[in-house]
Amino acid sequence: MTLVLDVARVAAAVNVLLLLVLIGIWGRNYLEIRSKHTLGSAVFALFLLAENVLALFYYLNPPQMSAPAVRAMMYLQILEFVGIAFLVYVTWD
Repeated sequence: MTLVLDVARVAAAVNVLLLLVLIGIWGRNYLEIRSKHTLGSAVFALFLLAENVLALFYYLNPPQMSAPAVRAMMYLQILEFVGIAFLVYVTWD
């Protein structure tokens, strides 16, 4: 189970870093063009950042959880990473 927790920790930490990059890009773009879409993307990324910071906190201070629950959360963190990485790829200019 420690490998599963380690993978979840790494995925959540990388998600936090990628979301900070996206918030920076979208925040700068919003200040330049004042688009509601850009503001919405930045706000969405802020909420996703809060979720990942909270998940990382629980992964670093794990409560007693069943192995299937930890495994399911790891899969969700990995899927989230793939989605966020794609957003960074298409956003990076």
